[in-house]
Amino acid sequence: MDERRKTRISRYLSKHLRHQPEALGLTLAPGGWVGVAELLAACGRAQFPFTRAELDEVVATNEKQRFSFDEVGERIRANQGHSVEVDLQLEPVAPPAVLFHGTGHGSAEAVEREGLRRMSRQHVHLSADISTAVRVGARHGRPVVFRVDAAGMHAVGHPLRCSDNGVWLAEEVPAAFLARLTENPDERQTEES
Repeated sequence: MDERRKTRISRYLSKHLRHQPEALGLTLAPGGWVGVAELLAACGRAQFPFTRAELDEVVATNEKQRFSFDEVGERIRANQGHSVEVDLQLEPVAPPAVLFHGTGHGSAEAVEREGLRRMSRQHVHLSADISTAVRVGARHGRPVVFRVDAAGMHAVGHPLRCSDNGVWLAEEVPAAFLARLTENPDERQTEES
């Protein structure tokens, strides 16, 4: 399958498994799961057919590992990023001492004042490394990266969860647990790594 087709299928899956399952007549089960056969049939009815082999390839090769199959390969879900209400059934776990969040320069002052909020998503997304946070922030203009005191959050009872693809999820990050890194996040601070 060519890259263009993979990208189209991945975007279609993201739209319907994260934001609009009802548009295909799907209902997300607890954990965000939907049957693979049900998904393929619904996509075909919506005039966007693809095969199980194409689905397998999209899930296996997606750079951001946005999707997962269950242990027997009969159900699929988006790993995170939902705007629809869904319980991903991820248990809180002890995080690394430091996590990172990337945003656009235009939002940085508000983040410093108010902390990180979910906005239209179910969770605030945090990364384990600066380079991922830079890439995420660059989607919103000139990137700004915040260092998150994840150990401090955990110590006072803020639950953190880790999705199947390694994205850390929080309900919020109060401003007290944030520190803005250098204006140019590519000027990596070794003690932050």
